[in-house]
Amino acid sequence: MTQQTNNHTGKLIVFSAPSGSGKTTIVRHLLGLDALNLEFSISATSREKRGDEIDAKDYYFLSAQAFKNKIKADEFLEWEEVYRDNFYGTLKTEVERIWAQGKHVIFDIDVSGGLRIKRKFPKETLAVFVKPPSIDELKIRLKKRKTETDDKINMRIAKASAELATAPLFDVIIENDNLEKALVEAESLVSNFLKP
Repeated sequence: MTQQTNNHTGKLIVFSAPSGSGKTTIVRHLLGLDALNLEFSISATSREKRGDEIDAKDYYFLSAQAFKNKIKADEFLEWEEVYRDNFYGTLKTEVERIWAQGKHVIFDIDVSGGLRIKRKFPKETLAVFVKPPSIDELKIRLKKRKTETDDKINMRIAKASAELATAPLFDVIIENDNLEKALVEAESLVSNFLKP
């Protein structure tokens, strides 16, 4: 990170969870609360766009080769090859962009990425794990989305079991069996963490 970033006053709020746990819904809710002064960190990915996703709003869409070039140039704060040639990561420039606006960064990223950010910025980061009520419930939620094949869903479920094992490494675990309750809990956690 550049010198400017070392002098920042911004904090990093990481939300990680297995796919289908509701972390995106929680993050969107928190972004709607002006008092928290949060800005969403847009991840880079080499996967294809889905539906009406927009480049530089939903993700920075890169080819697998462009992504690999940025890895070589050390342009990522964290990155991972989730499936073969399917990369996700956080560009350092993205965090710098948000801190330059005087805002705190909120992430909706996978478990290993979330833990990497926590390791790099231990004091500035609140790492929250969103836990689904059960693997069965997760499967139901993923099927309801109707965005992926059964094979993809089964891959996500297998990954979810491994991700659930990392929950204790996070600062806090929010169990999302009741969305309203999870939203209130997330709001309170983040608000307390951001207090000077």
